[in-house]
Amino acid sequence: MSSINRPAAGCPARGSRASAPSSSRARRGRWPAPLTRANPRPRAPCADPGPSGGGGAGSQSAAAATVRREEETGRPREHAGAMRMSRWLVAAMVPVLLASTASAVRGDERLRWRACEGQGVPAGMECAAVEVPVDWAEPDGRKISLELARLPATEPARRIGSVLGVPGGPGRKGIEDLKHAAGDLTELRGRFDLVAYNPRNTVWQDRLPPSCLRPGTSLDEPRSRRQYEVLAAKMTRAFEACRAEDGTGLFAHLDSLSVARDMDAVRRALGEERLSFMANSYGGVPAAAYARLFPHRIRALYVDGVVNQTVGWPRQRLLALSRAEQVFGRFTAWCSATPACALHGEDAGAVWRELTREADRRPIPVTSPEFGKGELTGSRLKTFGSAGFLGDPGPGNTRWLAFADAVDRARQGDGSGFADVVLSNVRVWAMPGALAMTCADERGYTGYAQLTQGRREAGKISANLASVSFDALGCAGWPLKVANPSRPLPVRGLPPVLGVGSTWGDHALTESFTRMIPGSVTVGYDGPGHVMYLSGKQCPIRHATRYLIELKLPEPGTVCPAE
Repeated sequence: MSSINRPAAGCPARGSRASAPSSSRARRGRWPAPLTRANPRPRAPCADPGPSGGGGAGSQSAAAATVRREEETGRPREHAGAMRMSRWLVAAMVPVLLASTASAVRGDERLRWRACEGQGVPAGMECAAVEVPVDWAEPDGRKISLELARLPATEPARRIGSVLGVPGGPGRKGIEDLKHAAGDLTELRGRFDLVAYNPRNTVWQDRLPPSCLRPGTSLDEPRSRRQYEVLAAKMTRAFEACRAEDGTGLFAHLDSLSVARDMDAVRRALGEERLSFMANSYGGVPAAAYARLFPHRIRALYVDGVVNQTVGWPRQRLLALSRAEQVFGRFTAWCSATPACALHGEDAGAVWRELTREADRRPIPVTSPEFGKGELTGSRLKTFGSAGFLGDPGPGNTRWLAFADAVDRARQGDGSGFADVVLSNVRVWAMPGALAMTCADERGYTGYAQLTQGRREAGKISANLASVSFDALGCAGWPLKVANPSRPLPVRGLPPVLGVGSTWGDHALTESFTRMIPGSVTVGYDGPGHVMYLSGKQCPIRHATRYLIELKLPEPGTVCPAE
């Protein structure tokens, strides 16, 4: 939902460190990454259909479970397969058991730390909670409690301050990120308290009412203004139903400006004059919002696989699509040279283009054991069908082999290789509870004219993957004023920023962020993946550590080899 990377250039799957491209670490920060055939369980991110409309890098984390009505009672119940999907596409709904006994303090009070509880807690991790208003325009109004965790600096005499992680998704739990990454950040921890928090959108996810999990429609590309208006109207009704059942008051306050104000409440509670930050994936949106509101509170900012909402989602989508087209070219070249590829000896690109053209004319009927019956259209295939396979070839090129096989079978009328990934995602990206975490950051189309313009521009960039943006489609019916519109970021007073991004995917997006701020540098990672410091990539971690400790940037053009 969130990322701005095209699904094809999306995050790698989770797995072992040895097979990093397909490791769970590689997917950690993505926000809206789509559910994939190879990865039916949650990772952030990659859950969005990024700016290009498929699973983005950038991409996810809405607590989304496909809900269907139970005939006997008329009450909604969660589809078991969709629940697995929700844990992958969007952050898990199960509350983390950290800080479960910590009492919250207000943002202007000091924190009361105690030992964290739960499984997988690193030694020495402490937990607390901070209380923030649901609506920052009413600071004395209704409050929510945000969970915090920290790993205190191991060299107190040389301690510099605190580093706050800004998780992706939106909806990813930062405490889980810190638990996951702690072993790779030991050098950084020597000089800093490593601090994590679970953003307000995780509170939202944990308390979603059934109507927020019910898709407003089954998304597909509108071919006329009338179709677009009908789709937007259905989504508006779904949003309004979700808002009416919202018991938290958060529906209208999930924008990144609100998240940024929460971040500053954390800073005040920590007693720090300034913070250093590590933002990943969709976390780049609240990081930019924080830079807009509190530039003088930033000591250093490291951004990893982020999106740049300030320049507008349409521009980010085109950047992502351009990189995705390059990755598609890698696939076709590999297939041409690989006898085991099911499309070997043919023009794999031409086969794919013919398949998607025919599927738009005559959709391929499919049935998923988990998601029921549906259809594969060309738009759905280009947006979601390629997302689970192309961005990372996988160990032994297993994903590319699977993609070629799925294409070969689909052109013969058997779309089973794409059924789960497509049917799950067209539902998830129409779930108002998931979309509410990003629509207020101006994620949606402003109208049918913008959709058609984006479709034309995409067609000029990509012959194979151009389509509409399904995240923008879902947000087209957003019923509220956009709280955090895209607009230029004032950079005066901001320190130079260090970025890292995969040359296969999100480097261009990350660089569009760092390029705004004079003196900044973006390091390339020459391989697939997303959010390198959560993927255990040692070269990017070394650069991040040196920058955060010494405030020294690598030379422009620095590239880390694939690990």
